[in-house]
Amino acid sequence: MSNQHSLTANPAPLGLCGFALTTWLLSLINNGTFGGENVGLVLAMGFAFGGLAQMLAGLFEFSKGNTFGFTAFTSYGAFWISFALFKVFFSEGVSHDFVGWYLIAWGTFTLMMFIGTLAKARALQAIFAALTITFYLLAAGDFTHNTTLTNIGGNFGLLTALLAFYLAAADIINDSFGREVLPVGNPKK
Repeated sequence: MSNQHSLTANPAPLGLCGFALTTWLLSLINNGTFGGENVGLVLAMGFAFGGLAQMLAGLFEFSKGNTFGFTAFTSYGAFWISFALFKVFFSEGVSHDFVGWYLIAWGTFTLMMFIGTLAKARALQAIFAALTITFYLLAAGDFTHNTTLTNIGGNFGLLTALLAFYLAAADIINDSFGREVLPVGNPKK
């Protein structure tokens, strides 16, 4: 976790913050706190911070040899860019069922990534577990047109964002202090 022996910075906090901030904003719409007319700001964040920042973090994870970080950050960066492009240019006439399948596909990808976290920090496991549930609940909301399921999915999205914020903070603070200040539940070696 500490970068004291590395000449390169840890790109994970950048990717986690891009993911967390964008997820937080969209989840406030999904849980019903704000209406869909506010989605424009989410889309801007989706392109800039959720998309671009995560893509950059993923590329830096690649250069560090971190297959999991590379796959996660570039994939979820692509998710945010695809979501923003869909909402801006392509959402006209797309059925709720097809959006549900889009969310099921991302939920299934996230489930695969969750399995990949089982040998990693507990905080990372919690993020991917909550995100898997979020995607499946949002998909169920689209399939059934049930706003209660979408609202619950939005609440799980807020939890996911908080967990990602925590791990980003732990990476930054623990690195700054050179010791574990915020525990992340690293597995025993």
